[in-house]
Amino acid sequence: MRPFWVRRQDRLGWREKERSSQAREWIIDFGVFLRVLGRYWRSHFLHWFGGFEGIKDVLVGFMYSQRGKYAGVFVHMGMVVLLFAAITVGPTLLAGADNQEMATQRSFAARIGSVVEVETVAAEEAGGMGGAVLGSSSVAISPVTIESDKPRAGVMEYTVQEGDTLSTIAEKFGVSMDTIRWANEDKISSVNSIKPGQVLGIPPVSGIVHTVKSGETIYSIAKKYEADAQSIVDYPFNIFTNDETFSLAIGQTVIVPDGVMPKAQPWSPSSSIARVLTPDAGVVSATGSWIWPAAGRITQPWRPWHRGLDIANKGGGPILAADSGTVTVAGWPDNWGYGNRVVVDHGNGYQTLYAHLSKINVVVGQTVKRGDTLGMMGSTGRSTGTHLHFELRNGGAGLDPLNYLK
Repeated sequence: MRPFWVRRQDRLGWREKERSSQAREWIIDFGVFLRVLGRYWRSHFLHWFGGFEGIKDVLVGFMYSQRGKYAGVFVHMGMVVLLFAAITVGPTLLAGADNQEMATQRSFAARIGSVVEVETVAAEEAGGMGGAVLGSSSVAISPVTIESDKPRAGVMEYTVQEGDTLSTIAEKFGVSMDTIRWANEDKISSVNSIKPGQVLGIPPVSGIVHTVKSGETIYSIAKKYEADAQSIVDYPFNIFTNDETFSLAIGQTVIVPDGVMPKAQPWSPSSSIARVLTPDAGVVSATGSWIWPAAGRITQPWRPWHRGLDIANKGGGPILAADSGTVTVAGWPDNWGYGNRVVVDHGNGYQTLYAHLSKINVVVGQTVKRGDTLGMMGSTGRSTGTHLHFELRNGGAGLDPLNYLK
């Protein structure tokens, strides 16, 4: 028997010979491929090149004849041919591109709105430990409709339903109770006077629906309803006979956003907030010296059953902070009793309350200095006339203001 190393050398030599034989066969096959490719090229394309070369020789000879006399003519004619081709064929090519783009858009639109199901195949754990489903879900892709937040153009009619209140109707249509009240003055005499079946006019926004009279302008209307003339101009459905001067036609209807009926006591607590607020006073500290919060005459002093001081003034007037402090209440939170009110915490154990205001010029959390305007005297809440109900408290106990005011 031949030794192992001899047999190994024989196997290596045989493998080397086999690789050499494969390389030789590959080279021969590649040479055959090139010959076949050359024959194919000559049989199919060589005559084209021959024709091209013949035409080129004719053209070159023509252009070189008489020292290039016809070269310029040839170039110009070539440009004319290119321009003609661009004019005649160009629109067709562009139309084809547009059609392709439209087809792409239609295809995309068709895909939008369809439901794409995405399913994930459940996989079971080895050994049958539960076969947990990794995921199975469906994702619906549908067009999104964005609703316009533009208000209605005018007053709409609403029939009062059983269980409706003026407050719920106002909330339903996003306007104030006073807005509905002022638009239906002949139908609504009090908060609880509406009845099922009654048809009410609902203005599009909180404010006043006004019919223009002779001599009125947007400025006089805005002043009458304590509104901003710009808000009348900006309301999208108010039209003007002259868009430069904003002139109005007699008899036309205009919407006065956020307008307030003159001399009307508001039913909506939120309508008492003034548009121009008293600025925050920054860091303040009570002086311990109290000023009179309003001008007028005392109609009712402090009593054990009347824990405040009433100061009346038919003309109303501003209500001033009796001392510096921080506003803790500004509004009509319970819709009754004190009406629109402001409470100021003076930080030294004292608080003051100002009730029955027609307007409030401060907000909760801001600071005020002694003498800052808190609001305007009014008759909101449980009140029989325009006056200020003023209370001074210390530790929750009511004090007689006349012993402190100077």
